[in-house]
Amino acid sequence: MLFSRKTDMVTRDEALPGRTTPMPVDGTHVVLGTSTVGPWPDNMSVIYVAMGCFWGAERIMWQLPGVHATAVGYMGGWTPNPTYEETCTARTGHTESVLVVFDPEQISLDAIMQAFWENHDPTTPNRQGNDIGTQYRSAVFTTTPEQLAAVEASAERYQRALTAGGFGTITTQIGHAADAGDGVFYYAEDYHQGYLHKNPRGYCNHGFCQVGYSPVS
Repeated sequence: MLFSRKTDMVTRDEALPGRTTPMPVDGTHVVLGTSTVGPWPDNMSVIYVAMGCFWGAERIMWQLPGVHATAVGYMGGWTPNPTYEETCTARTGHTESVLVVFDPEQISLDAIMQAFWENHDPTTPNRQGNDIGTQYRSAVFTTTPEQLAAVEASAERYQRALTAGGFGTITTQIGHAADAGDGVFYYAEDYHQGYLHKNPRGYCNHGFCQVGYSPVS
């Protein structure tokens, strides 16, 4: 019964009430030294990705050349300003997410998507390995129509590669950030920000997903 509750998406009416006060965060990236809360330079683009535990996902993203800033938080649900403990109950509707601020002149969205697809299993709904629950669901939340089209196209290409390799169907939630739950990215507690830099031996279950992604040439 616990497994069923953790993998069933909560409705807006069933979600925990949350709070009006945002989570306090330091606001400076512990690795990149950039602002994690904005505003960012005008030439930057923003996208949000969810690929299981956000500790490892954030490290993958901040290591990409051309990424200006990252932050971890909760997105796609209904509970305002949730805590980590609340999110882990699967009663907020959020998935553990990573804010990615990047310079499109230095890194393409397709390169970001390659890192996304190849470092988790997008075919297991509400689960990454032993991490089970809606807070671990795979998702991409875009901020422009062009991003959405590009992400959908990348999913189609990766699905062809998965199918050719005998793997399953992508279950990744893909859509505009504004349409994901209440449309808000809520920053996680400060100790989660840059977690694997602060705790180099900390838990991480991300890695190559057996099928390579072919970037757009």
